[in-house]
Amino acid sequence: QVQLVESGGGLVQAGGSLRLSCVASGSIRSNNAMGWYRQAPGKQRELVADILNGGSTNYADSVKGRFTISRDNARNTVYLQMNSLKPEDTAAYYCNLRYTGILRGTNYWGQGTQVTVSS
Repeated sequence: QVQLVESGGGLVQAGGSLRLSCVASGSIRSNNAMGWYRQAPGKQRELVADILNGGSTNYADSVKGRFTISRDNARNTVYLQMNSLKPEDTAAYYCNLRYTGILRGTNYWGQGTQVTVSS
């Protein structure tokens, strides 16, 4: 089993920055991707960004150029640096770990951390 614990959410003014962190613990397979999803009230959960254990990244168009995802494999930690935040970035942000390769389809989720951007 894998546990994910997020931190770093909060309230920030438009144009500001926040950094989210997510630490994974438990029995973690090496072939994985870690990422961040978000869900605003009344909307579906959407991918923000993810990163493979080899370092390849993928971003939603809405955050390209503003958000940067990174990971520390030795610490099983993924980060999301969020700059130039906009009110439309307001959402609950969820950390995700998914396996690739033979265990593809296995997903783990954190409890979520709230990000609120005021105008």
